[in-house]
Formats: sequence, structure tokens, C-alpha cells
Amino acid sequence: MAYRLTSSVADAEDAVQESWFRLSALTASARTEIRDLRAWLTTVVGRICLDRLRSAAVRRERYVGSWLPEPLVTTGNEPLDAVVRDDGMRMAALVVLDRLSPEQRVAFVLHDAFGLPFSEIADALGCPVATARQHASRGRKAAADAEPPPRVALDEQREVLERFLAAVASGDVNAVLGVLHPDVVVIGDGGGKARTTVNVIAGADKVARFLVGITRKYGGLPGGTVVLVNGDLGMVLPASADVSARVNSFAVRDGKVVAIYDVVNPDKLGHVRF
Repeated sequence: MAYRLTSSVADAEDAVQESWFRLSALTASARTEIRDLRAWLTTVVGRICLDRLRSAAVRRERYVGSWLPEPLVTTGNEPLDAVVRDDGMRMAALVVLDRLSPEQRVAFVLHDAFGLPFSEIADALGCPVATARQHASRGRKAAADAEPPPRVALDEQREVLERFLAAVASGDVNAVLGVLHPDVVVIGDGGGKARTTVNVIAGADKVARFLVGITRKYGGLPGGTVVLVNGDLGMVLPASADVSARVNSFAVRDGKVVAIYDVVNPDKLGHVRF
């Protein structure tokens, strides 16, 4: 829940740890009886995440380039896989959530994803119930208007990724165009600390030429490992002499790549094993 609210592994871990400390202090004092532990923890974590989101909003005003969620990288054989396979955990969905205000995001996620009543959400936000409902409604509308591509089966993703990598490796712009959705975008997040595209590259022709260009510049595709990134197929690429360590993830629509997310900011990759 904390990661879904913040898109940050570090912030999520901090929120859970801080809520645990608060719970431990209350339990030790025996002065307060918690009748519904789940509701109490959810409210506390929601409040902590709201503070983190507000701080993140301030940081983004000075951020260099696009802002992407911290990737959750798994291998397909660990307990976390069951969590990240939730449809709302995919990178495309989190990118949409990152466009909401902190209050809209907390209200929308807690209600629509976790089924919390608005009375508890209002407690977490520190606002009247009617205002909490309004935040959730606005968040829901913004998410629906953005229409992130739905998650497709891993077998289809694997087939598309193989065709995509083969086309890029060939250096043939037309071959790359054949595996790109007309609305494809490339979004890079280096935070001014590592090299990636600063501006969003949109449109199949621009993206195809960009991919072929950088492949030629660096003498071919860098070696990487196929992993699950937020439950979808992606790649972990270790640093080399010319290229920073990065995590790439993809979104597929209509059998073609519709989004490429390139997370390079080292501050967002400290938890990733390369």
C-alpha cells in the first residue's frame, strides 16, 4: 500500500517502519486500545505517505527531466511477485498516479484499491468526509482520462519484447517501426545525475530513429537481464564504460510497444541488484 501511494521503495519502507515504531510505542505504554489494527495501520501509513508525497511534489519542482516511479524488480520466483502482478502496480498505472495531487492519490488509492471507507480516508487526510470523497472522485476521473494501457499476458509481452530487441539490434528503422505502436513514447528519468532522454520522445518515427541512433552510437545493444519490473517484462542493464546502470520497462498495446520507461537516476536504483 505504501509503495502504491508513493511510487518509492525507500519512502514505502520508511512509512512502514515508522508506523511500526508508533504501534510498538502504543503497545508498550498500554494506554491506548487499538480495536481495529488494520484500520489503524492503514490510517497511519496513509498520513505518513501523504507527507512524503507533499515533499516529493516540492522536489519535483527542481527535478531535471521526467519523473518516473522507482522500479520494483523481481525474478518471478519470490513472494513479492504476487504483489506486483496486481494491475495497479504496473509502471504505466503508477505514472498516471504520479500526475495526481497528493490528496487525490491517497484518497483514490485507499478507496478504489484497498476498499477503505471514506471516514477512515478522511482521518488520514485530516479533512471532512465530503472533501475526501471529492479528492477520490477527481483522482478517479484523472486516472480514467489518462487511460494507461492494460496489462497483457507475460507470454505476449515476451514475444513482443523479443521482436522489439531483434528489430533494434538490426539497425533497420523500418523493422523497428514495425514493432512500435503509433502512440509510443520513451520516457527517461536520470534526475540530472545520469544520461537519458530529458524530454519525452513521442511518435513511432521519432522513437524508431532515436533507438537506432543510440544503438549505433554505442556499438550495439548493451547486455542485460530480462526480469519482471512491476510485474511486467523489463530489463536490468548494468553499467558499462559508456552507459549508466539502468532499469528498462515496457508497456504493450495491440501487440506492439507503446511505452518505454528508462530509469537511470541512481537514487532510484539503490535497491536493485545489477
